Amino acid sequence: MEGKLIERLEAAVTRLEALSAGGVSARDLPDVGVEVASDPSIVAFDDLMANYAARVSAAAEKIGGQVLDVTKILVEALSVQKKLLIEIKQTQKPDMAGLAEFLKPLNEAIMKVNAMTEGRRSDFFNHLKSAGDSLSALAWIAYTGKDCGMSMPIAHVEESWQMAEFYNNKVLVEYRNKDPNHVEWAKALKELYIPGLRDYVKSHYPLGPVWSASGKKASTAPPKASTPGAPAPPPPPPASLFSAEPSQPSSSCPKQGMAAVFQEINTGNVTSGLKKVTADMKTKNRTDRTGIVSAGEKETRSSSSSFSKAGPPKLELQMGRKWVVENQIGRKNLVIDDCDAKQSVYIFGCKDSVLQIQGKVNNITIDKCTKMGVVFKDVVAACEIVNCNGVEVQCQGSAPTISVDNTSGCQLYLSKDSLGASITTAKSSEINVLVPAAESDSDWGEHCLPQQYIHVFKDGQFETTPVSHSGGRK
Repeated sequence: MEGKLIERLEAAVTRLEALSAGGVSARDLPDVGVEVASDPSIVAFDDLMANYAARVSAAAEKIGGQVLDVTKILVEALSVQKKLLIEIKQTQKPDMAGLAEFLKPLNEAIMKVNAMTEGRRSDFFNHLKSAGDSLSALAWIAYTGKDCGMSMPIAHVEESWQMAEFYNNKVLVEYRNKDPNHVEWAKALKELYIPGLRDYVKSHYPLGPVWSASGKKASTAPPKASTPGAPAPPPPPPASLFSAEPSQPSSSCPKQGMAAVFQEINTGNVTSGLKKVTADMKTKNRTDRTGIVSAGEKETRSSSSSFSKAGPPKLELQMGRKWVVENQIGRKNLVIDDCDAKQSVYIFGCKDSVLQIQGKVNNITIDKCTKMGVVFKDVVAACEIVNCNGVEVQCQGSAPTISVDNTSGCQLYLSKDSLGASITTAKSSEINVLVPAAESDSDWGEHCLPQQYIHVFKDGQFETTPVSHSGGRK
């Protein structure tokens, strides 16, 4: 027994020495006892670094430049997380202010990557954004319970990677036929999180980190950062996680009800199309779900009719960077009005609802929604519609890319500024695009996108053409 224990301790020390090149030296780590060093969760994290992070680093070494620089910071952030996991096993659970200070080293590592994406875009912008957005997954360590204002650890890792995958896919597409090292880097980065970090969290921390009941107390903030965990400025991701404002962000509060929302929409450039959203979304509503809730009934309704089987409804800003709209049912007056071009919007599991995004955002993802209406002004990167059924999406400004994947029934309303958008569809049916007429008083033109194709083998390769439909235009 003693011999095995010594072997495990020696293996743990070897791993710690190997990780010193990743940004955390041995003197930076807390005092590690035999039990902590040989703890299965710590050993498994070392394996995560050796099996997944090392593969990302190896690909980055071949690329060099900014890709190597950002990868070193990524490995440094992972090493900092390991240091925190070791300290958690020896530390009592702090309050919110103490937690923000405790996680400050991780926040600083993530901020380094964010700083690399600012200013003039480099040739490796997609690499930098992919790595930077992916690091928000490490904030799973801040989960303290169902009322902390963030998703459970496993879901948080998956959702955070969804933010980064948009840029990661761009790297894959750009270098697919140019440089295999970049392709290897992008694939290795994804596998670091999915399945790497996700499976690690699932195996060891599905309900969040377990603090020591009899350990030392978390160190208080140094004089330089003695302010308690009030929300930091938008760039530091974890700071807003620890603030005591779960879903206060403004925009979930209805202002004048559904009628006012659609009156405002219709003053723009939507006519009959969006009216169908409000009329057709009442078939499965119960009699106790009326759409407009009085102040006295608001709490009761939120605990009954507003909850879906998947979980409680959410409309909140996470880490200052990602708006999360989840499990909203029968809500026709959802509004996000305090957003900026660095933030993304993720809409998941909503039904019979309408969301307005009043401002420019970086990316919009609509996932597993049914009979959902989304109205937005401008998007910097793309609007993605995935696994949906019967959704209506209107762009009032500009959108360079719109993608529709595995969706049945989708109405897209484009403004004059978004007519140049690139629309990509895959495994989808009943996709209609409505465009404004040349004259302002004319009817909208409706175009159906083909969902059937003819493939003919000619001159040594297949030629693919869409099946033409006589009723394709109105």
